[in-house]
Order: sequence, then C-alpha cells, then structure tokens
Amino acid sequence: MYAAYVTVTILASVFTGIAAVTYLIGHSYPKAQMEMKRLPLSWMPRLGIVLAAGSLGLLAGFAVPPLGTLAAAGLVLYFFGALIAHLRVGSRQLVGGVVFLSTVVAALVLNLVHHW
Repeated sequence: MYAAYVTVTILASVFTGIAAVTYLIGHSYPKAQMEMKRLPLSWMPRLGIVLAAGSLGLLAGFAVPPLGTLAAAGLVLYFFGALIAHLRVGSRQLVGGVVFLSTVVAALVLNLVHHW
C-alpha cells in the first residue's frame, strides 16, 4: 500500500506541477481553455499558484501528513470546479479534467488510507 501511496502522490504532484507551470508562463493551451470557459485571463497566474501550492503540498505531505491530505482535498475541489466550468459552457472536452481529477482523488484516498 505504501508503494501505491508514494507513486500516485508523486504522479499527482508532477501532473499538477506541469499544469501550474503552463499557467504561470502563459502558455497558449491554458489561455485557450480560459477563453473557451469565458474566464478572465487575469485569473491564470492565480490558478497557476493554486496548482503549484497543491503540487508542493502533496510532496510536503510526506513529511507532514495533514498537509498532504489538505493539498489533495484542495486539488480535488479545484479539478471538480474545472469540470463544472467545462460543462457550464457546453464543452465536452472532459478527458483531461477527468484524468487530473481521478489522479488527485486517488492521491487523496491513498493518503487517507495510509495515514488515518
């Protein structure tokens, strides 16, 4: 169980860390996503910071377990909100969001099983 917890947590951290970088550098893909969801581009750096904090929080959870649990829960809420934003505008491009959401849900569940 420990190996699964470590593997999935690191994978979730890498996924969200890469997403954070794309938001923070102003890559064209997140810009297009923001425009499609009719969200202001001024939110991109804030969303990137939230993703980066979640990514780092997952890794910090190895040393401080409650921090990892909170980071995983926050990322679950973030990606759930992202899926709702897609559905709100009628987008059916949900595969990426579902992959991210599934990964952070798995990280949260494994964190809870391992620590509590």
